[in-house]
Amino acid sequence: MRRGFFAFAFVSLMLVSQAFAGDAEIKAGQAVIDGQLKALVANDGAKAYSFAAPNVKQVFPTVDAFMNMVTNGYPPVRRPQSYSFGKVEQRGPGSIVQQVLIVGPDGKDYEAVYTLQQQPDGTFQITGCSLRASNSLST
Repeated sequence: MRRGFFAFAFVSLMLVSQAFAGDAEIKAGQAVIDGQLKALVANDGAKAYSFAAPNVKQVFPTVDAFMNMVTNGYPPVRRPQSYSFGKVEQRGPGSIVQQVLIVGPDGKDYEAVYTLQQQPDGTFQITGCSLRASNSLST
């Protein structure tokens, strides 16, 4: 009986610690997105680029190439009037999909969906972003 209780307590503790680890990962991912958006608004291309994962840097090998891509392809991300975090999904250890609700420079609502991956050093970096106009900002 005692062994069963300790096994249950151990499993419960493991589940709780995994939930906290998930929350910590989500907060870390959101901090990365927030850091990149703030860097973009501040015109700090080098800092914005530092949040990009290796797969992004392979396609856009310089800060200038990256900034041109963001400026021309993602104006609401480049110059948001405001933004807030929406739904989030963990797709396994170290993999996050985060919705960001953005009011663009044109005053319209957009939904950006960021993918992030934990790197070997433990940090999260942005592996991709898709953007679409949004009719409503529901979370």
